[in-house]
Amino acid sequence: MSTHKYIDRICVIALVIAMIVTTLFMNGETFGIQAEASTGYEQRLFDTSKVHQIDIVMDDWDGFLETCENEEYTACAVIIDGESYKNIGIRAKGNTSLSNVSQLGSDRYSLKIEFDHYNSAEKYYGLDKLCLNNIIQDNTYMKDYLSYQLMREAGVPSPLCSYAYLTINGEDWGLYLAVEDVEDAFLQRNYGTDHGELYKPDSMSMGGGRGNGKDFNMEDFDPEDAPEQPQMPAGEKPAKDFGGRGGMHGDFPGDGDAPDFGDGKFGGKNGMSKGSSDVKLQYIDDDPDSYANIFDNAKTDITKADKTRLIRSLKSLSENEDIEDVVNVDEVIRYFVVHNFVCNGDSYTGSMIHNYYLYEEDGALSMIPWDYNLAFGSFQSQDATTAVNEPIDTPVSGGSMEDRPMIAWIFADETYTDLYHQYFREFLEKVDIPEMIRTTEELIAPYVEKDPTKFCTYEEFEKGVDALEQFCELRVQSVQGQLDGTIPSTTDGQSADSTKLIDASELSISDTGSMGMGGGRGGAGPAMGGNVGI
Repeated sequence: MSTHKYIDRICVIALVIAMIVTTLFMNGETFGIQAEASTGYEQRLFDTSKVHQIDIVMDDWDGFLETCENEEYTACAVIIDGESYKNIGIRAKGNTSLSNVSQLGSDRYSLKIEFDHYNSAEKYYGLDKLCLNNIIQDNTYMKDYLSYQLMREAGVPSPLCSYAYLTINGEDWGLYLAVEDVEDAFLQRNYGTDHGELYKPDSMSMGGGRGNGKDFNMEDFDPEDAPEQPQMPAGEKPAKDFGGRGGMHGDFPGDGDAPDFGDGKFGGKNGMSKGSSDVKLQYIDDDPDSYANIFDNAKTDITKADKTRLIRSLKSLSENEDIEDVVNVDEVIRYFVVHNFVCNGDSYTGSMIHNYYLYEEDGALSMIPWDYNLAFGSFQSQDATTAVNEPIDTPVSGGSMEDRPMIAWIFADETYTDLYHQYFREFLEKVDIPEMIRTTEELIAPYVEKDPTKFCTYEEFEKGVDALEQFCELRVQSVQGQLDGTIPSTTDGQSADSTKLIDASELSISDTGSMGMGGGRGGAGPAMGGNVGI
């Protein structure tokens, strides 16, 4: 037996190197080393260069459809691009869109697939939950898709999405949008395993979570219970079309948007909000119970310390203090650049005040986009010129800027406003939206044409895509004018001088699909709020 005279020294050196490597691995972020989460599903299902194939195999599909509005999970097998997964949980999903689908005489529900519902170890290359959106109220098939792609182009953490053609037990069902659910896999992909806390604030029983909205009945709605709306300025015409085509199509008089159901004046029998200050992300007091619409909709396990930390951040936010500490400044500004470009009233900046995720880490807050099927001006009943010229510096409807502290801070400080304008210019220079629309249309058109359950005709799809492209081209012109000062960038400025606005009178936004309309296969039905839900 021979012994190397340096063996002890070699062992010590090897041990030290192993300890250093282990320390770097465990504390990489501390040393500035960013480790990208290895998931795998991003390059597979969410490859946007093709339309994917998803086959759902279930013994009693007809029985499942009959109970869809109960949102109960059922076991099925799912085959994704030829790869089979057995014993997977599936249920219908949505807000009021669940009842809208059946009222349209359709079975084309949005679906939620939980790979780990029956087996916690089951995943699709790291993905735990998948949403399959039925693309209701969207003749273009691409409002959600385009909005998420624009968010990603701007550097905003956003759900991955791609198109998937669904078959049920081998039979054609239709073209859906596959969307990464904003939960565990999303958090790990964007923020690592040591991520912060996630919330989906919502004050409406029709939009806050699973099952919400299915019991809402427009016949029970009493306008006298709705919050008092601001008076219209002299000479302006009130909005109209309350209840158009069998549903709530458009606006209440006064704010050009849907009503704010969540200020405590509208509740009781319809199970609506008890308050909406928390979903506006306003500081109320130090009592966690005052923020039920946030904490009851937490997507991560939260502690008392988490609640205290978030309330502290909301207080600073509402007081416009320590913004650099309580807001992810760069990320939130980029979020609102894209959000304000696509004009989505069914959101935090609209009267519904929902359809966003709130992410908090070490006290810093940021926004995660969700549900844009009514973007590009199609949520509100307004003329195209108003929508195309939506002012980028006063984007809140149904309230004042100060009413929404998560965006108000951008315009309360000239430095942040300038950065917002800078990012807007960079965004417009970077993206070629008409090219994105044309490429997407070319990709999905054959699948839309053969889609047997679609909510519109193929001709309406083609017309809707043309209208969407026209809207975006005019929106770019308006925003560029607002940035260089040739077009007013505030509501007051546009009201004082409407002659400088981009003329969009030849554009019909409703061609893209809108709130309150379902398109083909029986026409329109009631609609209230966005399609997606959770």
